[in-house]
Amino acid sequence: MTKGLHLAELNVGRLLAPTDDPRVAEFMGALDRVNSMGRRMPGFVWMMEGSGEPGTGNTETKIGGDPQYVSNLTVWENVESLEHFVWNTVHRTFYERRAEWFEVLGTMHFVMWWVPAGHRPTLQEGLDRLAHLTAQGDSDQAFGWSYLKEAQLWKTHACARMAAE
Repeated sequence: MTKGLHLAELNVGRLLAPTDDPRVAEFMGALDRVNSMGRRMPGFVWMMEGSGEPGTGNTETKIGGDPQYVSNLTVWENVESLEHFVWNTVHRTFYERRAEWFEVLGTMHFVMWWVPAGHRPTLQEGLDRLAHLTAQGDSDQAFGWSYLKEAQLWKTHACARMAAE
């Protein structure tokens, strides 16, 4: 089913404060380190330029013109590679602490979907998939961890659920 396909993921959030505010300084200070680690992980394919960096000059990463929105769009060779990065690296520590830096959006904020190998999805493509997941639930078009039979770590490593996850 996934031969010739890679796994894309989009994660969005809105910071509790502007990017230069001390309340989000620890998160902002860790972005380069976490993103750099992700880029070096086995199975990593691609990351949208400016991923996780709100307010950058990169219009591709902006959501609704709001500089406090953070979007992260990546592509991985397979489920296991993404799952390992999310749950078995320092990324998990920041995920577990997300309530310290991010608003609860009240809607879904994470989506995955399959893309042809070599395809580089746009932020709008990811937002469209996220809207599809929110409206229709898990499907071949857009899904969360529970839709993937290969994904296992989220079952034991995921922390307490927050609203709209």
